[in-house]
Amino acid sequence: MITGSIVALVTPMHADGAVDWTSLERLLDLHVEAGTAAIGAVGTTGESATLSVPEHCDVISYCVNHVAGRLPIVAGTGSNSTWEAIELTQAAAAAGADACLLVTPYYNRPTQRGLYEHFKAIAEAVEVPQILYNVPGRTSVDMANDTVVRLAELDNVTGVKDATGDIARGRDLIERCGDAIAIYSGDDPTAMELMLAGGHGNISVTANVAPSLMARMCRLALAGDRAGATDINERLSPLNRALFLEANPIPVKWALHRRGLIEEGIRLPLTPLDAQFQGEVLAAMETAGV
Repeated sequence: MITGSIVALVTPMHADGAVDWTSLERLLDLHVEAGTAAIGAVGTTGESATLSVPEHCDVISYCVNHVAGRLPIVAGTGSNSTWEAIELTQAAAAAGADACLLVTPYYNRPTQRGLYEHFKAIAEAVEVPQILYNVPGRTSVDMANDTVVRLAELDNVTGVKDATGDIARGRDLIERCGDAIAIYSGDDPTAMELMLAGGHGNISVTANVAPSLMARMCRLALAGDRAGATDINERLSPLNRALFLEANPIPVKWALHRRGLIEEGIRLPLTPLDAQFQGEVLAAMETAGV
């Protein structure tokens, strides 16, 4: 079971949109050194929606090979097509990913029965640890806690990323299935509270920009040190907000470029961060000391 700060890693790109493999290596090494607990590759923050299937698989394989066992790799392999999700999950397992992160099917808005059957089909098709991902704000489908509890009975469903930001709902998940699967936050502003309530970690956008701080905050929260975790969380709080002033990963890519870690590349239909928001993101970075 992975615990702590799991970075929802960006996919660095050149100005023409091609994947920047050199910068990807730089980011992976940065997270190994910073104390990040695991790499989340090619999730929402990694622009999975605009990578082709071959590119998607190549980025996962590249992360596995470059990290070479220094950190676990959690590969984003979700899709609104069950068959495509199985294909991506099979490829990630074959590449050596330690686990897969599977978002709820977006756009087609399945029922709770459809969600259960979707994730059950993937779990039965691929023998790799699987983390479910519920983010209704982006997918327009909300996986009920009752459905998660049912899915937690499947052997290789090992976790859930709850990005609802609803702490009461997260506590309910922890109480009902926290011994069976890991409960991760997918919402940086409320992650500390979820971990203090018994959650297992944070799959984090902010960890891209402030990896050491996020890793320390998670370790303190997991140890039950509210005062220590709060001290760091207050430094991170402006950054948690600023990185969503425009659609993720627009602000986080700008921040990483500002730090000199990646080029400005981002794929349409996403565009670089609007100038009106750059000052606020920069101020948040300064508050966090990055």
